[in-house]
Amino acid sequence: MNNLIKDSLTKLKRENINNPELELRILLKHASKKNNEIFLSNLNLDNINIVKFKSYLQKRINREPIAKIINSKSFWKNDFYVNNFVLDPRPETELIIEEALNIYRNKKLKLKILDIGTGSGCIAISLAKEFKNASITAIDISKEALEVAGKNLKIHNCYNQIQLKMIDFKYINSKFDLIVSNPPYLTNGQYNNLDPEVKNFEPKLALVGGDDGLKFYREYSNNINKLLNKSSYFICEIGINQRQDCEEIFENSGLYLNKSVNDLQGIERILSFSKI
Repeated sequence: MNNLIKDSLTKLKRENINNPELELRILLKHASKKNNEIFLSNLNLDNINIVKFKSYLQKRINREPIAKIINSKSFWKNDFYVNNFVLDPRPETELIIEEALNIYRNKKLKLKILDIGTGSGCIAISLAKEFKNASITAIDISKEALEVAGKNLKIHNCYNQIQLKMIDFKYINSKFDLIVSNPPYLTNGQYNNLDPEVKNFEPKLALVGGDDGLKFYREYSNNINKLLNKSSYFICEIGINQRQDCEEIFENSGLYLNKSVNDLQGIERILSFSKI
């Protein structure tokens, strides 16, 4: 193993970066002049743009997440463009797609879907690819986030299925068969204690849900019912230990809590409601 690789690994380990070997391989691959697989043990540095690699490495040492450095994050079955104006898609959010597929087994249905707080557009686009006949409205109040979503619509060729709108969901007048959302659900205290990878490189607007983290669930409980058709569903992500609070918040919403889905860590992460 050459000195550049050894020194780079040492620097990443010194910063307590998780999986330093894997992250180093990713950075090298994105600084590579070829599209070959990267092996640290017998790396040919002639194939690497060293200036680009060192720039990437310094960003990672400064705790910028890999996804923000390479502007790409995997979600469900595809890769999505990301930058500092949107959250990196998380694996637990894929449970929203899984639950939608559990509810609607017939993928040919002409579903009308609303994605609230679309961010990068990863949920809307993933649903569009699963439900080819669906018509999806993806909304956000951030102009910059919608620009990222627009870029991903172009990458994944979903313009015919997805309409992007800069609007607060309370001003939507249509009705839908399925509404999905991964709202901001951190408290201010939780936000203050975040790792620098999240706190310094992801938008606070997409992370904090008021003092107690429950602001958006209250808004949803007051407004979602009137946006749903009969026999329709609302699926949302929640934060750690928010299940009971959300259940109480939605008690008089006209929605029935069908199901709570745990993530891989056993945390209650997704709530699935139907219209009563």
